[in-house]
Amino acid sequence: MDLEQLRSFERIVRTGSFSRAAWELGIAQPTISARVQALEQAVGGPLFVRGGRRATLTDLGASFLPYARRALALLHEGVAAAQQSQAGERGRVTLGLLESLSGSFLGPALADYSAAQPHVSMLVLAGRHEAMLENLLDGVVELALIAWPCREAVDMPFEVLLTLREPVVCVVARSHGLARVASVSEEELLHEAQPFLLLRWWQTTPTIITQLAGRASHVIDVPMDTSRMMVAGGKAVGFFPWMQVADGLASGELVQLKINGLAPLQRDSALVRLPRDLPLSAAAQRFVATLRERGQQLGLVVD
Repeated sequence: MDLEQLRSFERIVRTGSFSRAAWELGIAQPTISARVQALEQAVGGPLFVRGGRRATLTDLGASFLPYARRALALLHEGVAAAQQSQAGERGRVTLGLLESLSGSFLGPALADYSAAQPHVSMLVLAGRHEAMLENLLDGVVELALIAWPCREAVDMPFEVLLTLREPVVCVVARSHGLARVASVSEEELLHEAQPFLLLRWWQTTPTIITQLAGRASHVIDVPMDTSRMMVAGGKAVGFFPWMQVADGLASGELVQLKINGLAPLQRDSALVRLPRDLPLSAAAQRFVATLRERGQQLGLVVD
C-alpha cells in the first residue's frame, strides 16, 4: 500500500469514474486500475463493484474510505508543517539568557515574535551566566545570551550571532536624598549609600566597583531582583546594567546618578550557539532577527 494507491482510490470515489480520475491525475487508465488492484490485494477484497457505469463502493470500500481520507489528510498536514518549519513558521526555539536581560529587553521581543509565529513553541530560561552556559553545553537550550567576552570562549567554538553593549548606571529611588542633586562625588555616594549594593552580574567585578565597595561602610551582596526592590524602596544604592532598571528610569521611579570623575561603565553580552551537526533552524533564525531588531531599537547592538 502506498500514497499513490490511496490517492487514486480517493479520486475515483470523488469523481465516480476510473477514467475521470485517471484524467485528473494525469495517468493512463490501466495505471489507475493497477493501483486499485494492488490496494485491493493489500486490504483483502474488492473496493468497487465491478460492471456498473459508475464506480460504486463495496461495503469493504465504504468502510476503508474514511481511513484512506484521514491518511491523506494527515500526510497533507505533515507536508504543510514541514514547509512551514522550513519557512520558520513552525518549530521550537530554546533560549537561555542573563536574568538582567529577561525583562525589558526580551519581553517585548518575545511578545512580537510569538504574535508573528504562533505555531513556534518556545522555552526560555533565565539566570546567571554560568547556569545559562551549562544549559547550552548540555543541549537544554540552542541559544544563550551570556556575558561577553567570557573565559569559556577560549576553549569552546562559540558562534556569535549578536553582541549587545549596555551602559552600567548607578541608580537611587526618587525619594532618596541623592536624587535631588545634579551630581555627586564618590565620597558623597559612599556616605549616603546605606547600604551599598554589590551586584554580581559581571564575570569579574570591575575594579572601580571593587574599590568603591572596599571603601563603603555598609556593603551587602544580594541577587539582582532583591537589590532592585531595595533601591526602589529608597533603602540602597547600586550599579545596574541599564536594561535591568530601564523601566524604573523611564517611569521616574528611579533616578540615575552622575558621579564626578567616574569613567563610564558598560556591560557586553552576546547571543551565542555551539555549532553542532544541525544548522540553525529557520524559526531560530527569525528569532535571532527579532532580538537584533529589539537591540537596534534600544541602541545596544555592537556591529
